[in-house]
Amino acid sequence: MARPASEIADIFRDHGPAWRKANAGHVSLGQLKVMSAIESRRTVALGGHVMRCEDCSHTQIAYNSCLMGKCGNGEPA
Repeated sequence: MARPASEIADIFRDHGPAWRKANAGHVSLGQLKVMSAIESRRTVALGGHVMRCEDCSHTQIAYNSCLMGKCGNGEPA
């Protein structure tokens, strides 16, 4: 199944800081930790691996998910 053009992590990375600022004092530490974990998924922060085609030498970097089964997209690859 192909990845959607936009994921929740993309939305959190784009709008999370402004949302947290606007809602300061109304968001629990647990909620902030979850947002941070989601924002980190599929970024260099969680590492990744390089895939390279042996036929044409095309290279693609794939960053890791959070590996949290409850995440929905966090299943181990």
